[in-house]
Amino acid sequence: MVFLGGLGILPLARNGKSRAINAENPRGEKGKGGMAPSRLGPSRKGSPCLENIAPGAVVTLGEIEGAGVIQHIWMTVTDRTEHADYVLRNLVLRMYWDGEEEPSVEVPLGDFFCCGFGRSCQVNSLPIAVNPTRGFNSYFQMPFRTSAKITLENQHEEAIPAFFYQIDYCLYEEMPEEVLYFHAQWRREKVTQLQKDYTILDGVKGKGHYVGTYLALTALERYWWGEGEVKFYLDGDDEYPTICSTGTEDYFGGAWSFARQRDGETTEQTYNTPFMGYPYFSSQDPYIQSPYYQNDTLPERGFYRWHVADPILFDEDLRVTVQQIGSCYKGNFERQDDVASVAYWYQTEPHQPFAPFPFREERWPR
Repeated sequence: MVFLGGLGILPLARNGKSRAINAENPRGEKGKGGMAPSRLGPSRKGSPCLENIAPGAVVTLGEIEGAGVIQHIWMTVTDRTEHADYVLRNLVLRMYWDGEEEPSVEVPLGDFFCCGFGRSCQVNSLPIAVNPTRGFNSYFQMPFRTSAKITLENQHEEAIPAFFYQIDYCLYEEMPEEVLYFHAQWRREKVTQLQKDYTILDGVKGKGHYVGTYLALTALERYWWGEGEVKFYLDGDDEYPTICSTGTEDYFGGAWSFARQRDGETTEQTYNTPFMGYPYFSSQDPYIQSPYYQNDTLPERGFYRWHVADPILFDEDLRVTVQQIGSCYKGNFERQDDVASVAYWYQTEPHQPFAPFPFREERWPR
């Protein structure tokens, strides 16, 4: 009963204790929400957010003891800073399960919610929703047996004036033996290596299943960029994978370059669906004020693909890659682009430590 969802089970009784952590109740304690002093009087919106998070500070958003499941996370951050376009890449979200020292989740805030390039966009999918304006939501189920901890590091050059959030979870007596732990990891290559596949995920050891990919691609070369195949190397696969897609736009559920013809011009179509989407495309930088340079930017595209109905199962190890192959009037060709990604998966613990996380300058959009 812990992980059942959907309208069909709403009438069924469940045995858990609902809790929520936010700035009004930072430890999620029973009967202790909204106790912060307010000029409006008792229990009248006294502490709705974290204020003035200093540069370099790591704040604990939530710390939970016992067994339970995080069911929903909502966050938003002010954009009232001098370099607001970098905030979503400069804030680092980390999650730790059962007292582990190495994080199971380590992702820039925006990218975790399918908003790469330091910019927000509207996302309408089953596990991730981003609503106007900068309303970030996650419905990934995140179980833990003894404890959970979520932190936010401010690597921005300035203090964050206000950070709003809520972590909704349920406590239980214990977790079923077969429960796996949620993981997410960010990677980037500013310029991919010629004739070498970009690595979305590697070094995973243990049993689990892969549940999602977010891809943020900045095109560095001309022509169509999306012929690269996504590959899943499972349980000892070496030179060749067990699962291989037929192209990048195919993997994300689109077709024929996402293109349509309108008045003799070819244009791309963005879309949001429950399990796959292309929510973001930009060939302009909205933060450049000068009309002389606003169009002088590289094309940026963001995609998501959730393996909710079709998880990729592995028993021993997993590696996920995508080719950098394009196409033009002469045929397919090897190309180099700026690619960043988030991999989402569940697995047994302990997990292999992640590679050192790149500092903010290495994460900034080009």
